[in-house]
Amino acid sequence: MDIKINFGNVKDWEHFHTIFKETMGFPDFYGRNLDAWIDCMSYIDDPEAGMSTVTVESGESLEINIIGTEEAFKNCPEIFQAFLECSTFVNQRFIEANSTTRLKLIAT
Repeated sequence: MDIKINFGNVKDWEHFHTIFKETMGFPDFYGRNLDAWIDCMSYIDDPEAGMSTVTVESGESLEINIIGTEEAFKNCPEIFQAFLECSTFVNQRFIEANSTTRLKLIAT
């Protein structure tokens, strides 16, 4: 499974959370903060959890195609850095759970 995220358009945290809520289908109670983002992304292999409408089979990866990385480094470097760190944290959760499910980031 793969999704596209255009980081070239991200200007602030509100927009970051809106893009991911819409793209990933996060629930209405999504807290629009990084802890909530991590929680939702940590359940991409569990459709019964209802944390995201975008799901993958257990053991599969979600490829996140990141468009506009150059603009992200210019316009919102702290947001892009936090996104990378949180993606790593989510992958670490999967590793600790002995799962091979991962987020794969593909920057263009």
